[in-house]
Amino acid sequence: MTPTLVRHHTQAEQSASVDTGSRARDWAEIQERMLAPLYEAVYTRLEVGPATRMLSLGCGSGLALLIAAGRGAHVTGVDPDLERLALARMRLLPGPEEGSGSGSADEPQLLEALPAAAAGHEPYNLITAFTPIGCSPDDGEELVRTLGGAVPSAARRSTVVLTGWGPPERCATDAVLQVATRLAEGSPRATSERGARRDDLENVAFRAGLNPDGSGRVACPFGYADVDSAVRGLLSTRLFDSAVRATDRSQVEKEVAEALHPHLRRDGTVWMPNVFRYLVCTT
Repeated sequence: MTPTLVRHHTQAEQSASVDTGSRARDWAEIQERMLAPLYEAVYTRLEVGPATRMLSLGCGSGLALLIAAGRGAHVTGVDPDLERLALARMRLLPGPEEGSGSGSADEPQLLEALPAAAAGHEPYNLITAFTPIGCSPDDGEELVRTLGGAVPSAARRSTVVLTGWGPPERCATDAVLQVATRLAEGSPRATSERGARRDDLENVAFRAGLNPDGSGRVACPFGYADVDSAVRGLLSTRLFDSAVRATDRSQVEKEVAEALHPHLRRDGTVWMPNVFRYLVCTT
């Protein structure tokens, strides 16, 4: 599966404050698929299939779960964003009921928080963290805490996959992400300290008590039908939230659009090559 140039439906008005439901839809319709090559590469390497019991941390609107379920895996997704979770339920739980999965044991489970250990529950043998770290100084720390709650629900010698941004020189989107840091810090000369370091994922694994067992890199270009779609997709990642709070949404949108100009092609599409890294670990 490869990224698709997506044109989001235009709206007559765009307010400076966009509701979370609109942002969740932008994530599901525009941005989430940009990481599909990463999901596919990991699943192929691990031979995800009917024997897989997967727990996805930060499952978003469920695309990674959908791909795994299509391979026959038994999937559980956790995400605190209720709007994204509602979209995941629409994707994975077709039917008249809107609640979380409560049918057969094979039905996808979609939860707001990590599931508590229950008697008779078959432990997971794969945990994925597909939200790449390397965009803020504390995202690795947050992932360590999340893993601390998730790993006990997995069987011994289970697989855990961590993901992160590649080196800034291999990620065209890095220059656009610098807008978020500059506006959040309120300095016209501030630059991002995002630069994913070589051992970021290994450091998280060590602190979470995991054993690294291989890694890989995957090209995930971000392709958009136009600048408007690119701006909406990027803002749906939540990486610009601090910038919006420090200034306002219209200012962030304007500066992101300007940062995208070098990646604008003659046909009006936007194309940014990126490389993401994944680390395979065992519990």
